[in-house]
Amino acid sequence: MTNENTATMDGWMAEAINGGNLGVVDDLAHSDYVYRNPTDELRGPEAIKGLFAAYRAAFPHFYVEVDDRVATGDRMVQAFTITGTHEGEFLGIPATRRKIRVHGIVMSRFEDGKIVEEWEVIDQLAFLQQLGVES
Repeated sequence: MTNENTATMDGWMAEAINGGNLGVVDDLAHSDYVYRNPTDELRGPEAIKGLFAAYRAAFPHFYVEVDDRVATGDRMVQAFTITGTHEGEFLGIPATRRKIRVHGIVMSRFEDGKIVEEWEVIDQLAFLQQLGVES
């Protein structure tokens, strides 16, 4: 199952997140998909498409690089680095034109070859500091 999950995640990262091709979300996310971070919980493929679209609108060259990955059974954990330039409103913050480089980690669970749950934590303080809205 790990090879199938790796292929699913590779498509998720390359196409949906880095490529901005939200159409693949329906193929790669389970209909019961749940995304969690410290402040939010999103349910369903349409909700995660909205989050990806918001990032892409605010950071047109938004890119996530996988720094490390561990997979076993139906789980995968990835350490990653987000980069981009803040060119549109995000979380109520007007465009600052500042570049960001933020680290994070996500744990994904797979079911039937699709991503069904994710728990993500990014360095939100560094993110806000790099945008110049937090000291």
